[in-house]
Amino acid sequence: MTSFFNETPFVFPFKKNTVKQWVKQIALSEKKQVGNINYIFCNDEYLHNLNVQYLQHDTLTDIITFDYTEGNILNADIYISVERVEENAGVFGVVFAQELLRVLAHGVLHLCGYKDKTPEESSLMRSKEEEKMALFSPED
Repeated sequence: MTSFFNETPFVFPFKKNTVKQWVKQIALSEKKQVGNINYIFCNDEYLHNLNVQYLQHDTLTDIITFDYTEGNILNADIYISVERVEENAGVFGVVFAQELLRVLAHGVLHLCGYKDKTPEESSLMRSKEEEKMALFSPED
């Protein structure tokens, strides 16, 4: 089951059931199943504190994925900074909703085993993000 929580005031721009189905579709396309995936929307300060406390990274980021996956069953807490997504949308010249989709997919792709630490890994991750975003249909 995919769930959504807010640690900051935030209006989710999509139908939650549509996103839940899409996350399931991403998982299935990678031969995985969705267990419990929690998306927690927060601000920069909240996510920065998690980054320092749990990862010892003193930087801002748009997403942190705490992976509890067991076998092919995806389980995680995925924290997303709404402020970072908003800023990155401007940097990349896309609308907020599109950048949010990319970040939502990014978290699931980490659970599927994709990394983004090296240039090669980042390139594959970007390609996979685009592939999974193309699966999203807001009319569902």
